[in-house]
Amino acid sequence: MDDTNRTRVIIDTDTAGDDTQALVLAAVSDRIELEGVTICAGNVEFNRQVENAKYTLQTVGVADEITVYEGAQSPLQKTHDHADNVHGEGGLGGSMFPETGVSSGDIHAARYIVQMARANPDEITIVAIAPLTNLALALQLEPELPELLDQVVCMGGAVNTLGNITPAAEYNFWVDPDAAAIVLNVFEITLVDWGVTTRDAKLGPDIFEQIAQIDTELASFYTTIIEPVRQFSNESGGGSADIDDHDDVATHPDSLTMATVLDPGIIEDTMQCYMTVDSRSGPTRGYSLADEHDVLPHPPNVRIIKSIDTDRFRTVLVDALEHADPHDTY
Repeated sequence: MDDTNRTRVIIDTDTAGDDTQALVLAAVSDRIELEGVTICAGNVEFNRQVENAKYTLQTVGVADEITVYEGAQSPLQKTHDHADNVHGEGGLGGSMFPETGVSSGDIHAARYIVQMARANPDEITIVAIAPLTNLALALQLEPELPELLDQVVCMGGAVNTLGNITPAAEYNFWVDPDAAAIVLNVFEITLVDWGVTTRDAKLGPDIFEQIAQIDTELASFYTTIIEPVRQFSNESGGGSADIDDHDDVATHPDSLTMATVLDPGIIEDTMQCYMTVDSRSGPTRGYSLADEHDVLPHPPNVRIIKSIDTDRFRTVLVDALEHADPHDTY
């Protein structure tokens, strides 16, 4: 594909588990120009997230070409808990605690986002698969950021469904609800929420076995990082009413989010509505209020992906692991 037709992407991530597969999809796709990776406080200890991102880029063979920029090491106002019970200690499962020796970028992640947006107006897509702290900080530095970016595609929220960290909230919005409220109030975003993830982007034993038979480093990496999530789902239902205890499944919210950017044909149904986030402390912290029935006096600010083509998503993921390129078969 001609480079001029590629979508220019910055991935903002709290790299653990499925975040790594979002990086893999972007790095190997001929539809994506991965400009940089920014790190935000979230899943595991911050320095581990940084090394996990660099290790993933090394595994794909692009660590010398794509820089990792370190960003917010805590939410804007609140404290948060890590999710190493889901992703394993360190975030990559097993005994993987990489020390890459790769240098980070020389500016803060928020400044990097602003710098890229100013230099390339209407060309940069932010794929936000972490809490939205870095994006909120970037907005403080550049109030015109929503007009400078091409699009913001975000994994977050639980649209009128149970959350995965509390009954009310999905993890990314729960970690930094203040940032989520700021971003949703200003940006028009495309949202992949926890609900569509558990309905349409959970994979099971047939896919795990298929990937285990693929003799590539990327497939082996996937098998390692997905093991803690399979165990978590088996023991607890994965924090979802759509997953039963003792099911051998794993959710893929972050790689799904990236897949919708590199292959929009994966998206089957969307909905425009107004959404806001409860930033208060307490049991509803991080709750994403989605006005699906248009009863509030606010215009739509979010495009919510309601359903995706599960088979197509599986094909994109498996092809990337097997051939180091999601096949352009559609």
